[in-house]
Amino acid sequence: MTIIDRINLAALGAQLAARGRFVAAVRRLRDADTDEARSGRHDPEAGATTVEYAIGTIAAAGFAGLLIVILKSDAVRSALESVIQEALRTR
Repeated sequence: MTIIDRINLAALGAQLAARGRFVAAVRRLRDADTDEARSGRHDPEAGATTVEYAIGTIAAAGFAGLLIVILKSDAVRSALESVIQEALRTR
């Protein structure tokens, strides 16, 4: 497995984890909204931080995916691999 493949797997894992956090945040907001509606209390800002965190995480994972696409191009990939090989040879 090459270094690029490992980076690709790490980015995919980050995207799946971000999606899971986002889904969990939406469920918590929905459940809290239902509980608050039943009790008569409602805070429109409840859960806002969690959702903002989840959206930021998804954006970062999307950027990582874009970076993987760029790194997979032949020119960048060969340049990156040559830099890594040179660094490993100088040890």
